[in-house]
Amino acid sequence: MNLPLLRDFLFRNDRDTKYERNFNNNNLYFSSISVPENNNINIKNSLKILMVSTEYPPMYGGVGRYTYNLTRALRKLGHTVYVVCNEDGKEGNFFGLSSSFNKDNSGLLLKIVKKVKPDIVHIQFEHGLYGLKLRSINPRNTCTNIDSFYDICKVPIVTTFHSAYTFKQWMNIISPLDLKNTNNNTLKNQVKHFSKYILQYWKFIINYKSFHDLNNEKLVKSKKGIVFSDYMKNRIIGKKRKGNNGSANNKSYVKDNDNSNSSTDDNKNIIIYHGAEPSLSPFPNIKEEARSKFSIYFDEDDNKIKKRRIKRIALAIGFKTSTKGWDILNEIDIPENWLIIVNSSKNHFNTENYKLKKIINKNFTRIIDLQRDFLSDTDLSLLFYASDVVLLPYKVSSGSGVMFDALAHGLPFIATDLEFFKEYARKGLGITVKRDPKEFKKALIDLENNYEYYWNSVNQFKSSLNWKNIADHHSNVYNSILVDTKSSKSILHSSTIVTTNATTTTTNATVLPMNKIKK
Repeated sequence: MNLPLLRDFLFRNDRDTKYERNFNNNNLYFSSISVPENNNINIKNSLKILMVSTEYPPMYGGVGRYTYNLTRALRKLGHTVYVVCNEDGKEGNFFGLSSSFNKDNSGLLLKIVKKVKPDIVHIQFEHGLYGLKLRSINPRNTCTNIDSFYDICKVPIVTTFHSAYTFKQWMNIISPLDLKNTNNNTLKNQVKHFSKYILQYWKFIINYKSFHDLNNEKLVKSKKGIVFSDYMKNRIIGKKRKGNNGSANNKSYVKDNDNSNSSTDDNKNIIIYHGAEPSLSPFPNIKEEARSKFSIYFDEDDNKIKKRRIKRIALAIGFKTSTKGWDILNEIDIPENWLIIVNSSKNHFNTENYKLKKIINKNFTRIIDLQRDFLSDTDLSLLFYASDVVLLPYKVSSGSGVMFDALAHGLPFIATDLEFFKEYARKGLGITVKRDPKEFKKALIDLENNYEYYWNSVNQFKSSLNWKNIADHHSNVYNSILVDTKSSKSILHSSTIVTTNATTTTTNATVLPMNKIKK
């Protein structure tokens, strides 16, 4: 999901937080933020969870924001959740994770696990957050800086997967070749830029399979995987990678601890929706109030009647990246009853020099760029309430937090016909079309004519995105893992073969290493 971050590493709020001390002089920091203890007497099995995400607030990014909201909801259920993240994620509890390939994230996490002794380690797995290194010669060596943690950790691991692509989408991540760029105004610079582009293109071609193998091996080495859609579930199946001769290659997916299974089943990777809910509850005339807040006004009727026209707003919002596909907005022949509102910001790791202003020219009266940069949760809710539909003309997407946010506010979507969006369109929550300006115009008209149908479908669906529901589902997953692990422990101990040497009193028993279950 975090495409700018992925691209960068393929090539190369109200609380005052302090770093209190250094742990073992190994870049492991503790936060002064207190972690709520388990004080909910209504929860039967309150747990200690280590939540892992390099990105975390106040860092701007979709994975960090998702992790923050999930953590907050789990704590409200009574679980004790410790967050380990990057030093810039000052709302976390442990720091030191890095998205640089050269950093030993695995060693760091093992030390934190030893100190915290969690019941569950939950990893938010987005390749770029853990220093993805694509190899230009042997793609079997493609790796991240968290791989060995999965091999060594004895505590049950749950992995939420944030990225998986079709081959076409994978290749679309590559920024288009632009030799007219001002930095390439000499022949020498153009040759250099072209050479980098060719190398980049080559790496993507040969590493498509190895990129997904990283997902598959993480699933095999986890107790459970979590995804946001059937599309993701079908792309992350946990199968061993086969060599040309049909046998498993040197990069084995199986390890000797309780996290791994020699094979996976359909129930190992489960779908839990990306949570989302408004920061503001709707109130009478909230749409008008919200539009006033952002100075969105419409012309009066030609006959000067004081009553304004009924207008629809299509919202394009998110982080500034070329994969958002906003370049086609200016080519849409926008229906007369519609305006397009745009607001973009830059996430923490994004170094892509994407200029949004390029696309807002000839349609400047029908496309309004708010230029508000990153919005607070309250302002974000107001902007959604001011709108009628969210536009998602993406070139690449394995999941969209913007779509879930829109649905939580009662907005349907119009999106490119990527598999992820098509899955949710089949639920009656929006429309998918080819990534073509004419098709998006037709979709706006179709939505206008059938708005009540889509509005009703979205409003019936949105309660399933409530963060309490999402946290409940996660809690059930955690507890089922511990029950299964404890059951397996009992079975293993009861089936231990004990042999007694007749000439001695020594008893020889074979006992497999077990996870320590917190009582």
